[in-house]
Amino acid sequence: MQRRTLLKSGGSIVLSLGLAELAHGATIITVRVWPALEYSRVTIESDSALTTKQTFVPSPPRLAVDIEGITLNPALKELVAKVRADDPNIAGIRVGQFAPNVVRLVVDLKLPIRPQVFALVPVAAYQHRLVLDLYPALEVDPLEALIAQRLQEGTQAHAATPHTPSPAPTRPSTDPLGELIVQHTQKPGTAAVGTGTQGATQSVAPHVDSTRASGQNETKASAKSEPAATDRLIIIALDPGHGGEDPGAIGPGGTREKDVVLRLAHLLRERINATSVNGNAMRAYLTRDADFFVPLQVRVQKARRVQADLFVSLHADAFFTPDPQGASVFALSQGGASSSAARWMAAKENKADLIGGLNVKTKDATVQRALLDMSTTAQINDSLKLGSTLLGEIGRVGKLHKAKVEQAGFAVLKAPDIPSVLVEAAFISNPTEEAKLNSEEFLTRLADALMRGIERYFSKNPPLARNRVRS
Repeated sequence: MQRRTLLKSGGSIVLSLGLAELAHGATIITVRVWPALEYSRVTIESDSALTTKQTFVPSPPRLAVDIEGITLNPALKELVAKVRADDPNIAGIRVGQFAPNVVRLVVDLKLPIRPQVFALVPVAAYQHRLVLDLYPALEVDPLEALIAQRLQEGTQAHAATPHTPSPAPTRPSTDPLGELIVQHTQKPGTAAVGTGTQGATQSVAPHVDSTRASGQNETKASAKSEPAATDRLIIIALDPGHGGEDPGAIGPGGTREKDVVLRLAHLLRERINATSVNGNAMRAYLTRDADFFVPLQVRVQKARRVQADLFVSLHADAFFTPDPQGASVFALSQGGASSSAARWMAAKENKADLIGGLNVKTKDATVQRALLDMSTTAQINDSLKLGSTLLGEIGRVGKLHKAKVEQAGFAVLKAPDIPSVLVEAAFISNPTEEAKLNSEEFLTRLADALMRGIERYFSKNPPLARNRVRS
């Protein structure tokens, strides 16, 4: 038997919230896993704050998290089975009673990652949350991916560019976690549950998926054979609101806003990718293409990174009573809101970061927020033109809540150089409109209307002529 020990060197952080809170011991309420290509998130919700220590081991890549002051319970054991086989980043999770009052989680990874471990205080329907965000060490360039989609005819326009695999690390002679590494395939969800500080050796899932690596090599080789430039791409950033830990508004029948707007974004993407303007292809870029959380400022940064020509944030409205109905379109306001309702709506949408779970310790958060406050008068004027055009087309397929574009300080509309609007498709809090949002026919008609509005906008406001060259 081999005793497992905790690495004492760099990489460990402690989230300590007071010994008094831990005296009675925290109870784990539930656990969640949110897989996505951009990052995978693990959330552990408890009735009181947790104290943790974390260690990242690069070879094979693993993240060990020791949770102090608790004992292993059924909720924590559920983590093992909640890892999906198609999770891009997590190969498997193992949990065990590492010491009398310490539970250890070991997250086996498919590739090198940049872990962020942080705590969230209670908000909305959530109690205390411990969050493990696992970001791939090598990020995909989204603009390069869009250009590659254009160059590779015959492939699906929404195919995502995989991560570049790193060389297989050399197995260390001594493992920092005191584990004996056995190299064999282990399917996610089948990892053993630990039984204590000493016990049977546990296997570690492979850190690189061979199928994934093979696809990456083929994609890389294909890209090298393509020319260095492509025709002018007109890029529309579609921003399905909420996601992951943040469900958005929930209708009386249980419909979640985050699900409805993602379906609408997929329908609109199909139309955008099949359209061209003056011979120039259009491509849709989604700020999220799955059920995961994206902070508001990151949504804007993503649109700017792909040099988007337009930014359209998709939502489904809600109110305290079931009576309000109809669609609305909002643009940014540098001053006050155009109405008290617009001000209330902006305040509600701007709380998404609190519910979704933002790591407030991110180093450049202050600089990023300052950048998003530099929105120009020209951007707002263009946004009002876009919003008015969209509103005219939406009014042809359904009721409008307001006949003109409203303005307020929406954080997600603060790209200083991209015309940006927020579309509230309908009131999900209205039972009749909730049913419409669950109708494929209505969503299809709405996507058609938005597409017509985008084309009308470009017919009067042609995009700037510029070439996009792949590095």
